[in-house]
Amino acid sequence: MKFDLEIQKEVAKIGMTATLGATVVTSMFMKNSLAKKTHVIAGVTLCGFALWHHMLYQPKTSKKLKNSKEENLQAN
Repeated sequence: MKFDLEIQKEVAKIGMTATLGATVVTSMFMKNSLAKKTHVIAGVTLCGFALWHHMLYQPKTSKKLKNSKEENLQAN
């Protein structure tokens, strides 16, 4: 099942919100080893969701455009 772009954007936003919340909550209990591990994992996951979110908003380039750019570079 393929998800459309809008659903992917929403999932990325929800993921960022949830992991940011987990990072904030676990930051108050850093003396506990489980909370510290959860904090680090949530932070890394937040970075992953942020990168995915960023990539979803990048314009899609077509193969024609890529090929024409390569031909222009080779011609020069």
